Amino acid sequence: MSLSQNKQSIQRLTLTALLTALAILIPMVMPIKVVLGPASYTLASHLPIVLAIFMGPAPAAFVALASGIGFFLAGFPFVIGLRGLSHVFFATFGAYYFQKHPGVVDKLTTRTAFSFVLAFIHALAEVVVVYLVTGLGAGTLAAGYFTTLFVFVGLGGIVHGMVDFELGYQTARALDKAKVVSFFKN
Repeated sequence: MSLSQNKQSIQRLTLTALLTALAILIPMVMPIKVVLGPASYTLASHLPIVLAIFMGPAPAAFVALASGIGFFLAGFPFVIGLRGLSHVFFATFGAYYFQKHPGVVDKLTTRTAFSFVLAFIHALAEVVVVYLVTGLGAGTLAAGYFTTLFVFVGLGGIVHGMVDFELGYQTARALDKAKVVSFFKN
């Protein structure tokens, strides 16, 4: 391994560690969070995951798992912590896709489509987790259960995911432009 490759490996490891720390801390300290159990919205909670998506599948999966741990450590209900762990699905898929198609984020239209697909996978995984934990075997479900599940967790998750994706993309572009960290091949 050359000195240049060694430096890149150390930078990648350091950035992954920083994003991991942020993924754990954001659910614990972010003042803007709304909990409508089993749904929750914590501003920028996906930001470290989105940045890790631009780094590759391994950092994305690791940071996504750390995000789930952050929700558990922050004292959120169990089902919300499990929803956080489900982020590994959209993060890993997104990282693999971005690795093969880095130009997907260059145009607003393709970036929005990519963001929507990731947000849909994200919301679908969370809906499945919530249903498995709260609905399966519960007998008769409470009135409004599916409205809560599909509107607050599903649709709300898509909107929240897309907003955080754009925040993450703009953050990555700004860091890239300032030559702080290179997320994109220029």
